[in-house]
Amino acid sequence: METVPIQLPDGTTTLVRAFEGPDDAAPVVVVAPGLGIPAGYYDRFAERLVDHGFSVVTADLRGQGDSRPRPSAASTYGYHELVSVDFPAVFEVARERFPAATPFLLGHSMGGQLGIMYAARVRGRLGGLILVASGSPYHRGFPGVRSPGLLVGSAAMSLTASVAGFWPGDRVDVGGFGRQAKTLIADWARFARTGRIAPSGADIDYEERISRLTLPVLSITVEGDDMAPEGSVRALLSKLPNADVTRWHEPAPLGHNGWIRGSEAVVDRVTEWLRDR
Repeated sequence: METVPIQLPDGTTTLVRAFEGPDDAAPVVVVAPGLGIPAGYYDRFAERLVDHGFSVVTADLRGQGDSRPRPSAASTYGYHELVSVDFPAVFEVARERFPAATPFLLGHSMGGQLGIMYAARVRGRLGGLILVASGSPYHRGFPGVRSPGLLVGSAAMSLTASVAGFWPGDRVDVGGFGRQAKTLIADWARFARTGRIAPSGADIDYEERISRLTLPVLSITVEGDDMAPEGSVRALLSKLPNADVTRWHEPAPLGHNGWIRGSEAVVDRVTEWLRDR
């Protein structure tokens, strides 16, 4: 593995992790982590994909993992900044390191939401999207009492982040999100309330652009995942009416994060899908 430091316009430093496959022309899978999950947590998953003949690039979301500084009251970034500034910087490293490879974006959880937004910005420059344990946070996509709980809880998190200047996830462990920028939490809470991707500072209509995507998409759900249940996944995929969507379910009860280190079946399914492109 090779690490490449990148510096973002606000001074944030993030390490991009590049795993070289056996063939420079093989697809490169760029992994977008879930909220609160360090990029290093995906190392074993990346190594398994390398064993199957692919190159992999991972990077922490801004302020997570090895990215510095941590979110504070001075942090003003949200969904839009991550996909319009951070993702292009990560993909630039992928292009420089693997110039002959077709890039595919694999997004886990919120990383999948961000991946769809990034795909809408770059359109034909991705070979496809892989969404693992990734759905919409829209509260109506969650069953039973979880729906009103998510609606109220997301609003409370956004209010807390606004008052504190950031989401203090290092002290208030709700959802395992970790410490996060207030704008990012506000964008997520708005998505949970309305079901629409309408981040602060957006320079395009993301919903409209996403609806026009025609690229191939693999959506993987995982048994026991209460953070991306079936209704949540359907709500996110409904935003892609023109995409070529393939769905697969991991029957092992690994939950929202357990597949990362515990599912060879997910690796096999991703490999099969990539080889069919």
